[in-house]
Formats: sequence, C-alpha cells, structure tokens
Amino acid sequence: MSSTYLITGAAGFIGFHLCRRLLADGHQVRGVDNLNPAYDVRIKEKRLEALREHQGFNFLKADITDRAVLEALPAFAPGAVAVINLAAMAGVRYSTVDPWSYLNTNTMGTLNMLEYARMQGIPKFMQASSSTVYGDQGASPFAETSPTDHPLAPYAASKKSAEVLAYSYHHLYGLDVSVMRFFNVYGAYGRPDMAIFRFCQWIAEGKEVSVTGDGEQTRGLTYIDDIIDGILLALAPFGYEIFNLGGHEVVSINRLIKLLEKELGKEALVRYIPRHPADMPENQADVSKAKQVLGWEPQVGLEEGIKRLVAWYLKNQDWVREIKV
Repeated sequence: MSSTYLITGAAGFIGFHLCRRLLADGHQVRGVDNLNPAYDVRIKEKRLEALREHQGFNFLKADITDRAVLEALPAFAPGAVAVINLAAMAGVRYSTVDPWSYLNTNTMGTLNMLEYARMQGIPKFMQASSSTVYGDQGASPFAETSPTDHPLAPYAASKKSAEVLAYSYHHLYGLDVSVMRFFNVYGAYGRPDMAIFRFCQWIAEGKEVSVTGDGEQTRGLTYIDDIIDGILLALAPFGYEIFNLGGHEVVSINRLIKLLEKELGKEALVRYIPRHPADMPENQADVSKAKQVLGWEPQVGLEEGIKRLVAWYLKNQDWVREIKV
C-alpha cells in the first residue's frame, strides 16, 4: 500500500537514498531542504535532479529553522504517515568554527519538526543522530547504553540535544520516535566533506591526500544501501528507541587508503598532519540491538562497498571531480 512520507534533508546524502528507495517501492515522498552551502551545493543539485525524475516526488525548498515552515507543510504533505528528520548541519570540525548554525538547525530545527508532528497528529517521527554523541567515553564498540554526556564538539552536542527533545515529545505527547545514530555511512553521491569521498577524489585526481594523525585511527563503516534497509525497518512503532546503525566493519584510515588505491589503480600521495582535537580516535558501533530488535543485517562488505563507490565516481568523473571537498 502506498504511503506519504515527509523527509527533511531530502537533498542530503542519506535523505537522497531514502527518498529514492521509498519512491522505488511505490510511495509518495515530500522532500524538504534549504540547500545550504555547508558543503558543495552542486552535489545536492545532482541528487535532486535524479529524484525529480520520479512522479511521486515533490520538493519544497524551505528551512526547518523557520517557524513559518509549520504553516506551509500541511498543504505540501497531507496525510503523511511519518516525519523523517534528516536535515542537519553536518561535520564535526566546522562546528567548532560556527557553532550557532549547528544549534539552530540541529536542535531548533528538530524542535520545529517535532511540533509539526505533534500538531498534525503524525504517528511516527524518526530523528537522525550521530555516532559522535559517544565522544571518547567508554570503550569502542559503543552500544546505545554507552555514555553520551561528554560530546567533543558542538555538532555532537547539538545532536544529543535533538535526541533529548525527541524523548520529551514522546513522554509528553505519546509521539512514537526512533532515533538513529549513524556511523560513517559511505557510498554513491556521498558527502564530499567526509574522508572516504575526499580520499577517493584526491587519489583519482592525483592530488595530495591529507591524513590527520598517524592514520591508525579506526572508523566503522557501512554502505548506504544497508543503512536505508535499517531506516525502513525502524519505521515500525517502538514507542521511543535509539538504534546504532552502521559502523560494524572497522578499518584504519591507512588501510582505507590502500583499498581505494587498489580499486582506482593509483597510488596515494599521503601527507600526515596533526590530529584535530574534535576527532574521535575510534567509533565502531555495537549493532546487536539493531540486529535483535529490527532484524537488521548488513549485506554489503567493505571491499564490495568501496568497489561500488569507486565505480560510481569513475562513471561520474566529468562532474564529480569538480566537487569541492
């Protein structure tokens, strides 16, 4: 049966892939995005170009931090069965430069969307969160019960704030909420400010590859298609639940570069620079809860995922090489 979904951040990396999957499954998607220039807008425009090929997709350019959006959305997305709030200012390091934008979008914007869901009686709310909320407390792999009281950057703090607001709306109004803590998602049309995209572009184009620290820090990675599978499973009613999604397959930055070199057939020109204090040394996820509760099981291994990413990059190299990273 076809349903209507309201997705904020529809021109973002995860939002784009989620919209595309829901449309392929025959649903109606109402996408909202302000196309902010936090990273190169040209890749957002390419994502929208692909989404507009589907008749079931409607797009509204709007900013969820503007309370006026609450008046525009009822006519734009009537009968929506869920609000999937993926809109965010992303990126740990830039949040140390402009923390106000992060608080405004990631926290106040979330509050507006929670209010919208409450006022319209929309039964399901999904909130995108981040592995960065774990900071450097406890030991990796992080479970949903791991401490989240010491975020290392304003980005992480803003995401934790959004989680807390979502819980308050569940408690006060019975809103059914799934909070998704994403860990280093990668794949086609990925965020150009993320390391794996930058490394792919730099190696492919023969540019210097800057690595913070010694490159032995580890990251848990998961391919975008598996992330979308998990999101769809988490749309079921749970009351209020937090799920780690991604980060199950761990790789050091140095090994990641080697895997990209292999697929691209080129050697990286690596330069090591000092570690940024906002960087987590490791962020592997304990995804046992997602497996137990959602029945979620990733299908795309790391080497296969990197092969797909590189194939996409080379196929679109005529424009993707120009994206600013």
